[in-house]
Amino acid sequence: MLSLFVLAHFMHHLLPALQVPLLPFIRDEFTLDYTRVGVVTAAFSIPYGASQLPAGWLADHIGPRLLIAIGICGVALAGFLVGFSQTYILMIIFLGLMGVLGGGYHPASPPVISALVESKNWGRALGVHLIGGSASFFLTPIIGVAIATAWGWRGSFITLAVPTMVFGIVFYVLMGRRAATKRTEHRITNSHNEAPPTSGRLRRLTAFMILSTFVGAVIFSIISFVPLFMVDHFSVSKEIAAAFLALIYSAGLWASPLGGYLSDRLGRVPVVLAVCLITGPVLYLLGLAPYGLGIGVLFLTIGIIQYIRMPVSEAYIVGQTSEHNRSTILGIYYFGNLEGTGLLTPVIGYLIDQFGFSTSFTIAAAITVAVTLACSILLWGKRD
Repeated sequence: MLSLFVLAHFMHHLLPALQVPLLPFIRDEFTLDYTRVGVVTAAFSIPYGASQLPAGWLADHIGPRLLIAIGICGVALAGFLVGFSQTYILMIIFLGLMGVLGGGYHPASPPVISALVESKNWGRALGVHLIGGSASFFLTPIIGVAIATAWGWRGSFITLAVPTMVFGIVFYVLMGRRAATKRTEHRITNSHNEAPPTSGRLRRLTAFMILSTFVGAVIFSIISFVPLFMVDHFSVSKEIAAAFLALIYSAGLWASPLGGYLSDRLGRVPVVLAVCLITGPVLYLLGLAPYGLGIGVLFLTIGIIQYIRMPVSEAYIVGQTSEHNRSTILGIYYFGNLEGTGLLTPVIGYLIDQFGFSTSFTIAAAITVAVTLACSILLWGKRD
């Protein structure tokens, strides 16, 4: 089942992962400034984040199987439409549709995965699951740009939508045949006898979610501009820019299970605080590093931070919530992360238009440090 979910995670992100590496192609066709480039990313992120809330509630009440299948097949359907869109406005609309239809996967899948393993291994299992998403973001810049070079950026969306749709249908059928999955759905939808969290626990959970979602939103917003940063700041080709983006996502192939393992051994809170504390200095140095090894190391570090943070955050939330509302709380978590990304990306694009990359990265770094220090007051000294 875990292997199946790794592949499902890969297919779910295959089309959404196209947006950022294809931004140089899209920017050139529609003659966009950085602010409107940010709107392209926000067009998906904001509806994607908003859909996490109802999707999480539905997963808790009707079971995760249907929500996960819609999350995969839905992005495929919208991907076809993005590929056939001929105007900037139509592209924005269909990217928004992709966000709405894709929102069911993430709130529904972690509770299923955590129900398949012992609680002491939650971090590792969720880290392994994230390998699928990381692999998608790692390979898509290479595959998508290669297809776009031959057939245009629309060809990338259309081509990759086909296997995504086929897998979504197959996955739905396979989940229906798995007795273990049926038992898991029964557990998730019918467990209502656990004691509610205490007020102190709720405060820590709230602080943790604010910290993790904010840092994640800042990093994802910065990553959205990496291809344009490389093309415009260092004058590299679009293909090389996509390779640097793939370098960031390559960290997820090993950092996610490593982060999950460390959190199982050391505690969720210490691991998340550590990676959040180093995020600010890394973002600051991003605007100062020269082209070559220095910028490559920083990009890889950003990937490590992001992919350690993600499974540890999911494991913490699963451990701090009762079984019958885990998908709902995870929906709130992903809502904050993705809505934050959708709102911050145009803002960072505006800052880049006004002040350039280096100053914008410095501002993002300073705010990240301030939020991390504020939230750490409530979390310091707690392991889980």
